[in-house]
Amino acid sequence: MNLSAHFTLEELTRSETALRKGLDNTPDAETIANLTVLASGLEEVRALLGHPLHINSAYRGPKVNSAVGGSKNSAHMKGYAADFVCSAFGTPQEICHAIMDSTIQYDQLIYEFGAWVHISFDPQMRHQNLTIDGSGTRNGIA
Repeated sequence: MNLSAHFTLEELTRSETALRKGLDNTPDAETIANLTVLASGLEEVRALLGHPLHINSAYRGPKVNSAVGGSKNSAHMKGYAADFVCSAFGTPQEICHAIMDSTIQYDQLIYEFGAWVHISFDPQMRHQNLTIDGSGTRNGIA
């Protein structure tokens, strides 16, 4: 099922952890609507970067989120967040700076130090920029 021009429901609900552990990661109708919001935001990011995104993780049901050690309030569980890379554009840090310098509206942008970018399109639209590294979470992206 296509949620947007370049993102499918299957892509945004795929979970290696769910498959490996036999966990159901099927979203309900409300979450699918939220995933459509996410897909729309990801389309903006894709257009900005000029290359396809590789989605590492998007929707995670509560059991899957727990299995991966996700936050108890994770936007992934609502269908509003995705972790991704776009190596054709650059590093996760370069991607974060491009998004911060753009007009894209987002709730959270997290530079997962050296690994990937987390972006959330939760309706709160707090425009938070964070870095998570070996010493924890801090405000800002260097």
